[in-house]
Amino acid sequence: MIQDAQGHYLSGAMPEAAAAYDRAVRAFNLVHGDAVGLFDTARAAAPDFAMAHLGKAWVFTVANDPGLRVQAAALVETARPLELNEREQAHLAALSHLAQGSRIAAVAMLDRHLMRYPFDLVAHQGAALTDGFLGRFHWVRDRSARALPFWSKDQPGYGTLLAIRAFGAEEAGDYARAEDESRRAAELEPLSFWPHHTVAHVMEMTGRPEDGLGWMVAREGLWSGPGHMNEVHIWWHKALFHLELGQYEEALALYDGPIGATQRPVALSLTNATALLWRLDTLGVDVGDRWREQAALWQGHADGRCLVFADIHAAMAELRSGEESAVERRLGAMRETAANGAEAAGLYRTVGIPIVEGLAAFHRGAWAEAVELLLPVRFDLWQIGGSYAQRDVVDWTLTEAAVRAGQRDVALSLAYERLAARPRSAPNRRFLHRAAAIGN
Repeated sequence: MIQDAQGHYLSGAMPEAAAAYDRAVRAFNLVHGDAVGLFDTARAAAPDFAMAHLGKAWVFTVANDPGLRVQAAALVETARPLELNEREQAHLAALSHLAQGSRIAAVAMLDRHLMRYPFDLVAHQGAALTDGFLGRFHWVRDRSARALPFWSKDQPGYGTLLAIRAFGAEEAGDYARAEDESRRAAELEPLSFWPHHTVAHVMEMTGRPEDGLGWMVAREGLWSGPGHMNEVHIWWHKALFHLELGQYEEALALYDGPIGATQRPVALSLTNATALLWRLDTLGVDVGDRWREQAALWQGHADGRCLVFADIHAAMAELRSGEESAVERRLGAMRETAANGAEAAGLYRTVGIPIVEGLAAFHRGAWAEAVELLLPVRFDLWQIGGSYAQRDVVDWTLTEAAVRAGQRDVALSLAYERLAARPRSAPNRRFLHRAAAIGN
């Protein structure tokens, strides 16, 4: 029977289809190349090739976009009646859970599966990305750490697994290990998104914006350009470094240039421009009519049911573009989800809805109300997933709301907290200066 590059048997595969599949998996792992097109090539060459259908379903599922999740569910049903070996049955079961919005059950299944199949890179990446939107990055670190001893450094895909562990380590606060392993992974897989991304996170979290910009400039030819499916996110990180340095116009230029040019009509891609524009807006930068464009791009990509993280960003665009009625409809859908018993119900109820209500209060100038809604949510904010850098837009908004509300104790406390992590940050120094001036 035909095997993939990591030695797994592939039910229903033919040599041509298996070769396309291996290229598709590599594109999926590196976030570089047309994974969807290559999976389609494999599907066309061997219609009974189960992992070709399931591989494409993984690409769509981890995008966390309502429309793509529907397409992923259809691919799962295409694979269901086919001949499946034990490994393939695990993928089918995990994807079946995800198609129904059950991320926790899917990861639990993949976690056990990877103890038996430590070379399954599709499962590693699927589990890592799903855990990422459960806020459980320590499992990303630990799951890959227990698998790496089984691998040879010369084995195809070793650099990808090393990069996955490094990102888990970064989000768990082990910045030195994360940077070291990511730099090693970048040498093994120069075109991979993951190591470039993780080093950017390390620089952000350790307050080294000049080093971050230097890393990006030196390697721009390796993380940007045709074939890079998520370069928008690294451009976003570059814009954050400019914000930290107080270079707001440079950040806005990135918004208007490569961020806009490389974003795709998928929820997680759209969050980058929205989060950057929100920060610039609160800093007092004239963003013109850009919010209307953002709101239009979000239509159909966040539905109050699929992902809290996406709904928060879509609501930002709707609020600032003046589409308050769209936010009310969104909140209605979120409240339905909160009451329907789905896995995400509790998260929508205790975190998602208060954040969107807090953003709405902030938008209409009800600063004290925004503080009361957003301050308690901080304890559970990790549950919405995304990285610390991404979730910071909520804490940023809370700090700004406390300053504008004249709540000196809250504003000063939050400003000092932010400065403890990044003392050279221009926005953080700005928060402190304005908080200290309250009442004077």
